[in-house]
Amino acid sequence: MMYALYLSAYHERKFWFSNRQELEREITFQGDSAIYYSYYKDMLKAPSFERGVYELTHNNKTVSLKTINAVQQMSLYPELMASVLYQATGSSEIIEPVYFYIGIVFGLQGIYVTALFVTSWLMSGTWLAGMLTVAWFIINRVDTTRIEHSIPLRENWALPYFACQVAALTGYLKSNLNSYGERFCYLLMSASTYTFMMVWEYSHYLLFLQAISLFLLDSFSLEQSDKVHEVYKIYIFSLFLGYLLQFENSALLVSPLLSLVVALMLAKCLQLNVKKGTFVAKIMKVINFYLVCTLTVTLNIIMKMFVPHKENGHMLKFLEVKFGLNMTKNFTMNWLLCQESLQAPSQDFFLRLTQSSLLPFYILVLIICFLSMIQVIFRRINDKSLKETVTLEDGRIGERPEIIYHVIHTILLGSLAMIIEGLKYLWTPYVCMLAAFGVCSPELWMTLFKWLRLRTVHPVLLALILSMAVPTIIGLSLWKEFFPRLMTELMELQEFYDPDTVELMTWIKRQAPVAAVFAGSPQLMGVIKLCTGWMVTSLPLYNDDDLLKRNENIYQIYSKRSAEDIYKILTSYKASYLIVEDAICNEVGTMRGCRVKDLLDIANGHVVCEEGDKLTYSKHGRFCHEVKINYSPYVNYFTRVYWNRSYFVYKINTVISFQS
Repeated sequence: MMYALYLSAYHERKFWFSNRQELEREITFQGDSAIYYSYYKDMLKAPSFERGVYELTHNNKTVSLKTINAVQQMSLYPELMASVLYQATGSSEIIEPVYFYIGIVFGLQGIYVTALFVTSWLMSGTWLAGMLTVAWFIINRVDTTRIEHSIPLRENWALPYFACQVAALTGYLKSNLNSYGERFCYLLMSASTYTFMMVWEYSHYLLFLQAISLFLLDSFSLEQSDKVHEVYKIYIFSLFLGYLLQFENSALLVSPLLSLVVALMLAKCLQLNVKKGTFVAKIMKVINFYLVCTLTVTLNIIMKMFVPHKENGHMLKFLEVKFGLNMTKNFTMNWLLCQESLQAPSQDFFLRLTQSSLLPFYILVLIICFLSMIQVIFRRINDKSLKETVTLEDGRIGERPEIIYHVIHTILLGSLAMIIEGLKYLWTPYVCMLAAFGVCSPELWMTLFKWLRLRTVHPVLLALILSMAVPTIIGLSLWKEFFPRLMTELMELQEFYDPDTVELMTWIKRQAPVAAVFAGSPQLMGVIKLCTGWMVTSLPLYNDDDLLKRNENIYQIYSKRSAEDIYKILTSYKASYLIVEDAICNEVGTMRGCRVKDLLDIANGHVVCEEGDKLTYSKHGRFCHEVKINYSPYVNYFTRVYWNRSYFVYKINTVISFQS
């Protein structure tokens, strides 16, 4: 509750939210966030829930010449539930819709940190680890969550459920869990897995990594296979239930998660009962590992051959270009490569984690747990017996299955985060949790002392002292350095001031015809859809090939194309108004070659780089500059009807013949 209230207070101070008009509040939702919130508004305006759902699933009022199932394509289940709760609880008489919406998201963030708190507590046995986890999470919130920048993002709805699932899985994997606790963890894990899969379209990829971690855990014989295979059943149940309730979403059937789980089930059926520890058993383990990998790839290929699905070709092409396997001049691919969130992490990221002491302790804990895990694996390979119950004096933290799962999972997530910075929001929260667990765990210190063969002081006593002293010192130092900063942020009244956008939206609502269709950058189109409800030609969504192609075509207004070419593109989408943004037209990019107009010139062949020299091949000037001058042929196609410092609005004329 405290964290949710903190987020609410910070949001109020950042945007001065309560003192703004509804239009100014809505402008704070930028890009794809504006689209999500606009559908929440549409649901509240609908005469009934059934009618609202029907209009969203057969939506032809958002994108021109296109009917979309917005619920399926944009995973709008959170908005559906929020609208139901708002109306069913009678909140309309108490709170405004926008406060109810962001309040739910902030509440989920409170559940998020609570789940991390519980996970760390379960692993270490002390609430002190949970407190340290939350402290590190909040201090490093720039790298742990994107809630400050974009509230309605799908990940802000989904990751709290994943955190609950991980907490339940951690408890479920514990060896000393009683039957009631095991049943509770299983039910919580089932519910949170299914909910996570429903609210985020990319959830099955994250669960795929989790399934790999459990597969490796099972391969190393570090936990009973029965428990791991019960988790696999949860995956299958969630996938098929999600497939049915997500309008037969074929992406779930061709997902690598389903292929891996089915392969694991088949491999288990084919396993022979061989006496453990024998040479034949070791060979069978290797064969089983190879069989699972081969079956997974084969099943995924077969599913894609027979199940009709929309292949995310742009994602595969992006990865090829990202890893240097291919070169392209394609605008969309190069634009994605230029996004900061899709590049490798910067040095500032590691510097911030180091300044809060998180990264050094995480590396220490990870090394100790990983080496202990390797030690246990070699003991099993050499047929050395292991104790059924590990005591503190044994100093073998690597024998605990829940610890090994988290080590493997954090290594997988960390490997991806080192390639794509945007994935740090999946990894960093579990860095906080693992580091806090380690410094608060006597077992980890005892494992280290066993390796060092400490003799001068009783190792158990020293481990107990350090497991309390080290987190206490860390906590006090964090309090002294970062608590004043957090309080300053809450006391400092910031301001979100964007009068040009407010004026543009006001003009559209007052002057534009109801049947008007607007064309412009996808980010601006999202805001127009939210604030005015008018139809647009494109949306800031990147999971649909047709929308990506639309975005590229509409962006041609910033290229060196003729007025006739631009006119043909816009009229092909039935656009009636064009909005040119001065910020894009006169963009001064910080990264070379990453400005929108530069990427368009490269894609159109108007700029060719040869040995460092740029050669221009275009007989036309840049459209966004030329159209402002008001000379022929531009005035034949476009009439300026509104402008301010940031935006120029042109009515697309109805012409009979083209003039050169």
